[in-house]
Amino acid sequence: MNDQIRPPRYEIRAQHTDSTVTVYQAYRPAIGLPAARDGRFPPAWKRDRMTWIKPSFLWMMYRCGWGTKEGQETVLAVEITRDGLAWALENAELSHYVRGVHADQADWKRSLRRSPARVQWDPERDLHLNPLPYRSLQLGLSGEAVRRYADEWLVSVTDVTPLAHEIHGLVRSGDLDGAARLLPAESPLADLGAPLPALAGR
Repeated sequence: MNDQIRPPRYEIRAQHTDSTVTVYQAYRPAIGLPAARDGRFPPAWKRDRMTWIKPSFLWMMYRCGWGTKEGQETVLAVEITRDGLAWALENAELSHYVRGVHADQADWKRSLRRSPARVQWDPERDLHLNPLPYRSLQLGLSGEAVRRYADEWLVSVTDVTPLAHEIHGLVRSGDLDGAARLLPAESPLADLGAPLPALAGR
């Protein structure tokens, strides 16, 4: 990929519609299967814990090992409202201190404690799960954001573990073109109407 077509270093890319955005999570089957079956998270899903959502399918594959890592065997595509994602971003803080963005570390820590969401940027991944020279968003939700995510923003939950395994099989067999054709179509989200706290930290 040359510099002319390389995505910006910080950019949210996701599968989306006019009103929704798809993010990914991976859980043990006891959580993931009921969530996909019922279209909502089961009682065993802990609302008092931080939960991380990822708009990038391939970053999710890197994180869960194509659905093979223990406790991450069920990969979910979670469709949420665009308004919900925008709210989370508007109320987010960076997951790490950046000189020049925050007045000092104490100021960043105070803001982090108050924020129900946190932004983290990690290298995007290719089909071999190697890092790329631009970043993919992870968004951590806690407190009010977790409740809104589960009760207000959630539109649908789909088990995409078979898709993950199929794409992984094609990659392992060397059919990268075939694997790429099966990837969810992700494109930039440029009109969320929300500032990205991480952009100032480049």
